[in-house]
Amino acid sequence: MSSRQQLPRGAEEGAPEQRQRRLQEAESTDWGGLLRAYLDSHRASLVDSLRRLARQPFGSFLTCLVMGIALSLPMGLSLLLDGVERLGGSWQRAAQISVFVKLDVAEVEGQALREQIAGMPEVLNAEWIGREQGLEQLQQYSGLGDALKELPDNPLPAVVLVTPREIDKAALEGLRERLAGLPGVDLAQLDLQWVERLGAILKLGDRFVFGLAVTLVLALLLVVGNTIRLHIENRRAEIEVIKLVGGTDGYVRRPFLYAGAFYGIGAGLLAWGLLEYGLNWLNQSVVGLAALYDSDFALGGVPLDDALSLLAGALLLGWVGAWLAVARHLRQLEPQ
Repeated sequence: MSSRQQLPRGAEEGAPEQRQRRLQEAESTDWGGLLRAYLDSHRASLVDSLRRLARQPFGSFLTCLVMGIALSLPMGLSLLLDGVERLGGSWQRAAQISVFVKLDVAEVEGQALREQIAGMPEVLNAEWIGREQGLEQLQQYSGLGDALKELPDNPLPAVVLVTPREIDKAALEGLRERLAGLPGVDLAQLDLQWVERLGAILKLGDRFVFGLAVTLVLALLLVVGNTIRLHIENRRAEIEVIKLVGGTDGYVRRPFLYAGAFYGIGAGLLAWGLLEYGLNWLNQSVVGLAALYDSDFALGGVPLDDALSLLAGALLLGWVGAWLAVARHLRQLEPQ
């Protein structure tokens, strides 16, 4: 009797299932081994990049410092613009609409008119200035106090100072026309020239910050690219040997990408520290100046979300600059 005939029937039927199971286990083991090898390769590249940067601490610090200064300039200007917009109670005060009430309107009716105006969705605040209060302010600030006291009657009307929510020329003109048509209103006046000047100043500031940011981003890419190029030249012989024994471009590129990312993270942290120190140093003078005008205005620090965005952007810039540099120079390092 042959050996095949001596096998139990169940063993013959189970053999294909066992072979299939062993094949699946082998495939899963291969995938696991590939994943571990991939992670080990990344870990080795990361450690190697850190070790090489640590060997040149002064040069690495200067590179990060240059990048940090370039990153801090546009964000610092942007934070200063945000602070200036809050100065003096807000920029919207320059776009106030003066609503002059008719002389025959009583105080109670005028207060009701103020409440009606304050309830409009386009209005941020509405302040009532009665006739007597207006005369007192004119006597105090005009220098004509004695002459105004000789007047038989108060010629000034009551006024409602309206502060809009948004600064937009077309919207403000529409709001002014709506206020002028209210019962009891004699005139609604808006200095559109101030609004146009304010809008032009804010637009100029935003464009300047945007242009500066774009220029400095390009400069940062050049700084990172030139630094990585020097790293590549220092390791030219090593890279040629790696490619000669079959090393892929991805394997060669990986340490330089980690180096660029580390430069970016270091630059982001330095930029954050420079901004915090600079704003705190400038805030001492700003607080003293604001106190002279009876204001509690003060510059704030760097918001956490802005700081995290700064770090993420710096890391991305470092990585992109390194990738561009390696992609350009790697083609020149083919083994002869």
